Amino acid sequence: MRINSNISAVMTNNQLLRTEKNLSAAMERLSSGYKINHAYDDPSGMAISGRMDTQIAGLDMASRNTNDGISVIQTADGALKEVADMLQRMRELSVQAANDTNSDNDRAVIQAEIDQLKSEIDRVSETTEFNTKNLLDGSLDTRVYADHLTRERATDAVVAGKYTIKINKSAKQASLSSGISPASLGTVTKDQAGSVEINGAKAEIREGMSGDEVYAALREAAEKGEAKISDANEKLAFTSADYGKNATLNIMVSSDELSAYLGLQREMTSSGSDAEVDLIKPDEDVTSDANNKSRFTDSATISYDGNHMTVTDRDGFELDFMAEAGYIGNVDIEVTDMGAMSLQIGSNENQTMKVGIPSTDTKSLYIDDLKVTTVNGPGKSIAMLDKAIDRINNIRAKLGAYENRLDHTSNSLGETNEDMTSAMSRITDADMAYEMTEYTKENVLQQAATSVLAQANEIPQMALQLLQK
Repeated sequence: MRINSNISAVMTNNQLLRTEKNLSAAMERLSSGYKINHAYDDPSGMAISGRMDTQIAGLDMASRNTNDGISVIQTADGALKEVADMLQRMRELSVQAANDTNSDNDRAVIQAEIDQLKSEIDRVSETTEFNTKNLLDGSLDTRVYADHLTRERATDAVVAGKYTIKINKSAKQASLSSGISPASLGTVTKDQAGSVEINGAKAEIREGMSGDEVYAALREAAEKGEAKISDANEKLAFTSADYGKNATLNIMVSSDELSAYLGLQREMTSSGSDAEVDLIKPDEDVTSDANNKSRFTDSATISYDGNHMTVTDRDGFELDFMAEAGYIGNVDIEVTDMGAMSLQIGSNENQTMKVGIPSTDTKSLYIDDLKVTTVNGPGKSIAMLDKAIDRINNIRAKLGAYENRLDHTSNSLGETNEDMTSAMSRITDADMAYEMTEYTKENVLQQAATSVLAQANEIPQMALQLLQK
């Protein structure tokens, strides 16, 4: 029997300490709800759950980003609906103006409403915003850079890179010249009186009119007939207001005397021509730099409308541009991958979606010079507005496709988030039934160990009985 070393008490105390430790761990899990509260609980499980937690937080934010993207698209689509309604109203007005029951004043009033609608379309394009970010001014569209072009745009299918065209001939306006200076025109005599018809618009030349008055009458008729007339101090020269093979200039003079007075033939007709352009293909050098190749393929085709050209290819490729008047030579068109809005729709790097929204102002829709006050203006306006309406409808259809995709993206993110959360729960969350069983067991063991320790501490007292005898 030893009194200096109570082995029984030491053994019981050690077991009690282990039981208390296990009891404390069970209580911590029960109170926190987590199976892993410290790195030593499960090192590998902690590392795995940490990565999963990062993914889940990223998925939550990506879902919010997706919903924000849907809101952006809905905002843009709402504005474009109004633009479409305004274009439809302008088309109705153009149809109305095409009826010859309307007087010049009637058409002027119609044009006034069209001008206001054009201004409103430009305003909507410039001011439609989401969180101060402009949506319809072209800042969210593919950026295209080029010299010697006045307008350029590319669809999403146009791969970023350099595209080179060679303008062999610029579009030509129809033109006619009299060789007589307006300042040299004298007073109109009775024999010289008559009419001059410019593309169907008549200028009445009356007896007694001065040269300035004759010029003014010709200028007004030219404007109504969609033609241009030279300045008053130059020789009388007429050009069509439009470029291209469809642009014509027709002048008819009612009498030989008036024809001689103006220096014009009694009937003169001229037509313009479209530009002529070559598309530089990948196997052709466009500069001295051998690595600088144009990306146009052999299947690319080009259509013309004066200096306005459109290159199309497979899979929705469309590059639309307008060349400067009179320019001849090479033009490098740089299409970039910048501009489109990038939506972060995933929790990791490069899990993005590009959203491109083209400009919708009157210039990009090619209706900025739309007029119904000229002879052929209403008919041309109808055709121009048909194209503009088609373009707006195509843009809205693209936005609808974006929104549908984002709806599915949002649903997918929700499902992934749910599955990831369930997986992490199996690693980190405590099984409350199991932990309660462990707690109960350890609690009973603690009480038993405490009782036994008390008895073990009584053993040295037995040595007193030996000393007393």
